[in-house]
Amino acid sequence: MTETRLRVYDDTKALFHLPEGVIYLDGNSLGALPSGVAERVDHVIRAEWGNELIRAWNTAGWYVQPRRVGDRVARLIGAEAGSVMMGDTLSLKVYQALAAALDLNPGRKVVLSDTGNFPTDLYMAEGLIATLGRGHRLQLAAPEDVEAQLTDEIAVLYVTEVDYRTGRRHDMAKLTAKAHALGIVTVWDLAHSAGALPVELASVGADFAAGCTYKYLNAGPGAPAFLYVAPRHADRARAALSGWMGHAKPFAFDLGYQPADGVERMRVGTPPVLAMAALEASLDIWDRVDLGEVRARSLALGDLLIAEVERHCPSLKLVTPRVHEQRGSQVSFAFEGGYAAMQALIARGVIGDFRAPDIMRFGITPLYIGEGEVLKAAEIIDEVINGEVWRRPEYQVVNAVT
Repeated sequence: MTETRLRVYDDTKALFHLPEGVIYLDGNSLGALPSGVAERVDHVIRAEWGNELIRAWNTAGWYVQPRRVGDRVARLIGAEAGSVMMGDTLSLKVYQALAAALDLNPGRKVVLSDTGNFPTDLYMAEGLIATLGRGHRLQLAAPEDVEAQLTDEIAVLYVTEVDYRTGRRHDMAKLTAKAHALGIVTVWDLAHSAGALPVELASVGADFAAGCTYKYLNAGPGAPAFLYVAPRHADRARAALSGWMGHAKPFAFDLGYQPADGVERMRVGTPPVLAMAALEASLDIWDRVDLGEVRARSLALGDLLIAEVERHCPSLKLVTPRVHEQRGSQVSFAFEGGYAAMQALIARGVIGDFRAPDIMRFGITPLYIGEGEVLKAAEIIDEVINGEVWRRPEYQVVNAVT
């Protein structure tokens, strides 16, 4: 029997734990807690780990969990069944993807990325290039100039679809098509895409993609990342991190490494069973949600926030594209006192975040944010900015996490 579809916000808000008096506009950094997580993790701890002990790797399906959960995430990113592997962190997954992509294009030495890419992606590229020692170099372009810098000298196009600061969205289909026409392999970071907007990896022909699940997918802090390998590459992609779980026969304990078939070779170490259980509880909600509806509501709510803030707070400068096709699911404003202003907002129950040097970010997560919350948030932003509340000394203290 097919479960009834959930109406976005009308049905889904009640499925999340949200503190009284808080308008949570930071789901683009850490998603809210789905109400079923505690029960699911408790079951895994007490019934599976507690009663089954080590037998649970077989009896509770722990061993096959990374592939099983990967197939559920695949639906949200337009990927083929059997092409997504869960586990480890996003940093490790982009490292694996980039290493495999470079091996598929051995005659070229340039990795093209952009200045809007998340720094950890660039750090991992720098580290991989240094480790390989084969003369590769990382070339950076302004986000709007990436397409123009695609040439037949590029080995890999390595970008995040949605800019973490501005919310600007690359045209994945267009860039992938041009890259392939020039013999370039593509690696996409979907950290700010998965669960925020429809992604169609298979239909656009993407080669590799990676993403995290603690943002829009609401799997909790430290939740496992995912790696997509296009099926056409799966049996020849090199597993740069050749961990025992990616071995063809991990429990044969051979002394030499032999990669497993397909995406299984992209497993590294023991999967984070408890963290993945939290993700599964969140995916129970996503299984019943129309991502197209999520996207439509996200864009409408973003438009509303932009209009209200610009009407009342002209000192905040919009840096997020107005054109729907060019933005993700966040709205960002530049403001010289942005850090202090965000602290003042948080103190008043409007939780967004700040990114240096001057960006105030507001994530639009329609599963638990509606028009009423956006209007109230805009009202409080008006009070903080125009009342110069942000100038108070207590809001100038910089925390370790911004």
